[in-house]
Amino acid sequence: MKSKKPRIVDIEMAAVDGLVGRAKELLSMQDYELLKGLVETLLTLLRLVREGRTTIARLRRLFGLAQSEKTADVLERVGEGDKAANTGADDQDAADPAAEKPSGDEKKTGARAVEKPKQKGHGRDAASAYPDACVFHVLHDKLRIGQRCPLCGRGNLYALEPKTILRILGQAPLAGICWKCERLRCSGCGAIFEADLPPEAQGPKHDATAAAMIAYLRFRAGVPHNRLQQIQRNLRTPLPASTQWDVIREWSDGPLYIYLELCRLGAQASIFHTDDTSMPILALMGKRRAKLVSRGELPDPERTGLFTTGIVSIMEGRTLALFFTGRQHAGENLADLLRQRASDLEAAILMCDGLDRNIPKGHKVIEGNCGSHARRGLVDQAVNWPHECRDLLETYGTVFKIDELCRKEGLSDEQRLRRHQAESGPLMDELKKQLEDLLKDKRVEPNSGLGDAINYILKRWEKLTLFLRVPGAPLHNNLCERTLKMAIRHRNNSLFYKSELGALMGDVYMSVIYTAELAGENGIQYLTELMRHEKAAAADPVAWLPWNYRATLARLDAAQSAREEPSRPPASRPPTSRPMMGPRPPAPSPPPPAPP
Repeated sequence: MKSKKPRIVDIEMAAVDGLVGRAKELLSMQDYELLKGLVETLLTLLRLVREGRTTIARLRRLFGLAQSEKTADVLERVGEGDKAANTGADDQDAADPAAEKPSGDEKKTGARAVEKPKQKGHGRDAASAYPDACVFHVLHDKLRIGQRCPLCGRGNLYALEPKTILRILGQAPLAGICWKCERLRCSGCGAIFEADLPPEAQGPKHDATAAAMIAYLRFRAGVPHNRLQQIQRNLRTPLPASTQWDVIREWSDGPLYIYLELCRLGAQASIFHTDDTSMPILALMGKRRAKLVSRGELPDPERTGLFTTGIVSIMEGRTLALFFTGRQHAGENLADLLRQRASDLEAAILMCDGLDRNIPKGHKVIEGNCGSHARRGLVDQAVNWPHECRDLLETYGTVFKIDELCRKEGLSDEQRLRRHQAESGPLMDELKKQLEDLLKDKRVEPNSGLGDAINYILKRWEKLTLFLRVPGAPLHNNLCERTLKMAIRHRNNSLFYKSELGALMGDVYMSVIYTAELAGENGIQYLTELMRHEKAAAADPVAWLPWNYRATLARLDAAQSAREEPSRPPASRPPTSRPMMGPRPPAPSPPPPAPP
């Protein structure tokens, strides 16, 4: 039986909202959530289809259905994998022709069965990896150091390295400690006497460690306030979502000073990576936006796009990650950043994709385009043009492998340039000739899918091969793509920002946390110290940058120790670790005196 052609109707958002609202009263909660999810998926699909640059391959990636883009995996899926294995042109093995290649018998269900060596750090962690764990010192119940051996009676007992037993206990992400201070009242005069608070009980209810944990969970781990509220309630340590926002807003001054300093410092970089992703802000959408437009409070009302721009600045071996969320796209945000750039600096290298909106108007930059974007067009067409795409992907894969080897070997910019000119230059010339021959010999139609991918590469050839002419020029924009995953994770979990202030808080915390991690620092510990020393960070933000703050803390500790009186014990710093839910370690009992 021939299936009926589906009836296509025009969808109005107001009608859809009304339908979903009426369905909530008629359906159970489970059925309503299912219907709501289906409607949201359909609307998202319609929006993506209306975009001119949307392809089936792009839709598969957006809906989580995309597969690996490695050359060997792509060619294997389209039936061209055997030749790739024989030629040794796989991305992983191209730089090592002597590496052992998988045979046809070693392939299972379309994937290579060659076992990779285990990476370091993927096994069990030793007890030394838990420096903040509570330590209980357990003494022998009968014997002590210096006693005679109970077995031979000749030797004396001496200490060995203690046997370590580690147990992991569950606890709330934010734990609470309660102090109940004794109060006494006089039966005669009615005076009330209270016990003095210990030093650790003094200060705000939510201290810097709590604020740093909330901010890290929200903007780095992607845990929305409502989800953390539910976790804390189930663990009997309530923390309402509104309170979480108040806490991170109250403690945001220290991170904000560092964010502004990172923007000033990042503007002086020699290399910029930039890209953006969509990010809804409810205050600038729907009825709220209509009210702003009617009052004339929204400039350029025809503009509807909302983005989070990621800008990665590289200078003098430092890598800075900056986020900007709002109505501006990547080029405009980069132009605002470059206004802080020193006028005597040379033009910086800009790595981005081929969109014009990524270019900062009014500022001179050396433009380079992302090789990964160019290669992805070939990957998307490999299923339709397996034979033609095989040679192209193998050539491009070898160039990527050479660039990765340069990074692993720690080559300087000049050494990397000479390496690429000697080894990658001939490969790129060969790739260009292959692309031009496909169009010239009419083996590929210019308006076909592969023709579009080829024209994309040839049109941007000078920018795609910038790494062959300029020292330090990147080959791809993967660094910025990885950076934007923080914003994408936030969007996938929290769905939106409620206001522009909330978007600013997200930009500040994401920039500070990820820059600290790129510098090899612990993001939670760094946030905690910034919040504890917000006044010092405001006075001298350079001293509190991720690569400087440990030396600053050491100087502060040394200065405080010098001011302490010799008879007075040094003040203890608040603990950096969260208190355990279990019992605190008891003080070890004194050992009995050794027998003479």
